Amino acid sequence: MSIQGRFSIFFRTFFKYASLCLAAFISLVPLAVCVITAFKTNDEYKTTNVMTLPENWGYFENFKIAWQKANMGVAFFNSFLVLIVVLTGSILFGTMLAYVLNRFRFPGNGLIRNLFLFATLIPGIATQVTVYRIMYSLGLIDTLHGYMILLMGADVISIYIFLQFFENIPVSLDESAIVDGSTYFGVFFKILFPLLKPAIITSLILKGVATYNEYYMASLYLQSKNKLVTVSTSLYKFTGPLGSQYNYICAGVIITMIPALIIFISCQKQIYSGLTQGAVKG
Repeated sequence: MSIQGRFSIFFRTFFKYASLCLAAFISLVPLAVCVITAFKTNDEYKTTNVMTLPENWGYFENFKIAWQKANMGVAFFNSFLVLIVVLTGSILFGTMLAYVLNRFRFPGNGLIRNLFLFATLIPGIATQVTVYRIMYSLGLIDTLHGYMILLMGADVISIYIFLQFFENIPVSLDESAIVDGSTYFGVFFKILFPLLKPAIITSLILKGVATYNEYYMASLYLQSKNKLVTVSTSLYKFTGPLGSQYNYICAGVIITMIPALIIFISCQKQIYSGLTQGAVKG
């Protein structure tokens, strides 16, 4: 191999690993700063920079204060209740809608698909005035069930994932089941729904992460910050016009990360399997 060829291989390898190291550094620095700040006392936080290590790594007072003052017990309960209801409703509605659009041909089928695609081009913030007026007219402002209904809106990405999976499931399965006397609901729940497992796992991951981290609508529609607090809005109590108490905020952020980390470590095989098998194929 010529010197030019060796230099080209070396440059590509160096650039690849340098890019990976840079991406890892950018991703890990905020997390490291958050961990360091969470273990600092008030005096250390006020007198040291963000990268100065705390004197005592066993200082857990910030975590206790964050848990108590932010009412994080209620926040976790509300967030997990919202997660269960929203994910269940979204999966059921999304799979049934994809089933109807894929298996039944009717006037307007293509129009509905195009409208879903068009909806992804509209920023969600642009429709909030109209959505808020509708929620207010229905008396769903400042209610947990109204917030759940709002989040259970059609998830276009999940619908297209389900549609792609239905394209790969032969229609002969439906026809055979109907000939044997099954209903459309029986075909869907007993035959097709179990086959959608990879797509369902992918949708659960995408929707679950978005719901758990959702802040804007939780802050706008859940106005009783004491009883209707969620994980994403609970730490707002440590902000104010005179400054933010970031040592408590960082401690609260670490607390909110623990459940997600436990779920990821426990189910990482299923998550990786679902993501790889649930990827949309061209």
